[in-house]
Amino acid sequence: MKTATKKKVTIMIDKNVYDGLRERVGARGIGAFLSQLARPYVSTDDLEAGYKALAADEAREREAQEWIEAGDEAPTGENVWRF
Repeated sequence: MKTATKKKVTIMIDKNVYDGLRERVGARGIGAFLSQLARPYVSTDDLEAGYKALAADEAREREAQEWIEAGDEAPTGENVWRF
């Protein structure tokens, strides 16, 4: 993964949330934790790179195609989801 340029921001959060963050990730880890948590909601870079890497894996693509083509059988027994 490439190193991202960092920007400093000021946010207001509840004291109990801040205390919980400090306890779980440490005072110096809050920014990285929040950044990692928000990334899937605001950035498509990681998702696109992941899809490209999967598409480049020919063995995995063949396996996926075989799985798709074999999907014409009705599921039975433990493979059936009951609602």
